[in-house]
Amino acid sequence: MFDGAGDVTTKGVGMISGDRKPDREGLLLGLSPSGFHEIAYVEWGPGDAERPVICVHGLTRQGRDFDHLAAALAAGGRRVICPDLPGRGRSGRLRNPDDYSLPQYCADMNAMIARLGVREVDWVGTSLGGLIGIVMAGFSGSIVRKLVVNDIGPFVSATGLRRIGGYIDNMPTSFASLQDGETYFRTVLAPYGHLADEQWRHLASHSLRWDEAKGNFAVLCDPAIAKGFKTPWYYPPLDLWKYWEAIKVPMLVLHGARSDLLSIDLTVEMKRRNGRADVFRFDDCGHVPPLMAADQIRVVTDFLKARPRDFSEVVR
Repeated sequence: MFDGAGDVTTKGVGMISGDRKPDREGLLLGLSPSGFHEIAYVEWGPGDAERPVICVHGLTRQGRDFDHLAAALAAGGRRVICPDLPGRGRSGRLRNPDDYSLPQYCADMNAMIARLGVREVDWVGTSLGGLIGIVMAGFSGSIVRKLVVNDIGPFVSATGLRRIGGYIDNMPTSFASLQDGETYFRTVLAPYGHLADEQWRHLASHSLRWDEAKGNFAVLCDPAIAKGFKTPWYYPPLDLWKYWEAIKVPMLVLHGARSDLLSIDLTVEMKRRNGRADVFRFDDCGHVPPLMAADQIRVVTDFLKARPRDFSEVVR
């Protein structure tokens, strides 16, 4: 039983995602100042691949959001690792909410990479996962070799942070039915753009777990993560330019044209401050491109398998 998950089963959820099933599951112990916690992850593709793709989700989401992308990458021979950050999905919750911060997330992801026993990784990060990727790739001695940043930049305005904080404060902790949960996620994740019914059900089913004791579907996200915004790492605005400018590997920035967290001006500044970055804009969504549709998946897979110059010529 994962810490913080409660007495839960998958009643009513089933295998909503069809044949998209991870090949393996893993678990490791992370360490925060207040104690140990469990970090869960799923794994796709060949287990012996030397350069896996690490896919890290957004603030309130979990690793199964990447099932469609991971299945496509695995079909092409890539090993893909999709963790649940602490306090999300099947991972344990942190005892001290103040520990929900970028340094903690980076430490946990580094521990996971060490568990994998690899010397190189590619990184796909959505929103918060992109911020973690920027820091991880910007550190001296980083083993990140390619970086995909999905609809976030190294500078996040106070307005954007307040919107996210408000969203977390208003997030329900449970739903009476899976359908009620799906209705909620269709509303709060509406900026994802058009998704098929199966895709909405996939997002909802992996965001909830049936709690037998309480007789409802628990949301697999610790509401206490909102308190993390009060730590120095999240004092508005959030400025990670020093990490961005230090990155020395090919980067792809994905931009939802209607995003309220990543503006066109910021993408231009990101390219100006680091010439290794390319930008691909999706016109039919906001924050964030969900990387579930074939055209969005293709942009990521093409970047990860291409030589840097080849991909730059296509994007431009």
